[in-house]
Amino acid sequence: MSIPFVKTVCRAMENIAPLRLAEKWDNVGLLLESHRHHQSPSHKLNGNNRVLLTNDLTSSVVEESITLNAPVIVSYHPPIFKPLQSLTLTNPLQASLLRCVAEGISVFSPHTSLDSAWGGVNDWLAKGLGTGEISALVGEKLDASGTSEGAEGRLMILDEPVSVKELVSRVKRHLGLSQVQVAYPSAVLSNIRTVAICAGSGGSMLVGREADVYFTGEMSHHEVLASVAAGKHVVLCGHTNTERGYLSVLAERLRKEIQIEDLEIFVSKQDAHPLTFV
Repeated sequence: MSIPFVKTVCRAMENIAPLRLAEKWDNVGLLLESHRHHQSPSHKLNGNNRVLLTNDLTSSVVEESITLNAPVIVSYHPPIFKPLQSLTLTNPLQASLLRCVAEGISVFSPHTSLDSAWGGVNDWLAKGLGTGEISALVGEKLDASGTSEGAEGRLMILDEPVSVKELVSRVKRHLGLSQVQVAYPSAVLSNIRTVAICAGSGGSMLVGREADVYFTGEMSHHEVLASVAAGKHVVLCGHTNTERGYLSVLAERLRKEIQIEDLEIFVSKQDAHPLTFV
């Protein structure tokens, strides 16, 4: 039997980012459903309506959820992506899933549905670049009535052109980063007006698009070379660095969607980009 609070969180996430917007290759939705709430003896609360938001489901995030007594984890990246042939403790990811089951924790993943939805991750990235027109990079996705619900990627047309240096400064400030990677074409543009945006790994979506700059988390070596050869600037920030900052925005949106008095939503403090500069 489904737990009412789990169903409430799923409905709220569906309102924010309909699962039909996800890419065909993706795996989104309620990926792990517990038959019970975790009840920690260290918490003396009447309710247990707590949600933990994270970019990835790691063992430390699971432990954090247990400590917080949060029975629902919204993990942006799906912890179950390819079919599982077994569930064992020898595999760290599978061990995390098994721990969730044992502790009564359910896991929901929105991934590319949250990228595509208007007001989602890609729109959040675009708004950090300044004022301008934000539109679909690839064709819009329509609901049954013909209303646009989202699109793949974003194209930002700045109201006022800026230098590459200024654009990079805005990116670092918005994402809270001290360093990013930038690739410059042989003919560096003095003014940047258009930016093609894709959260996460955007090479396959961005390469070949008309824009002055490609802004994403990561691209392959050959995708960067092809982009530079085509006269594009490339700004790479690290895969999850283009996604994690949106969690605080998602927290506020969930609070508005879920009208429960004792609701508590936490953004994980254990979730972090796995790579650092040394």
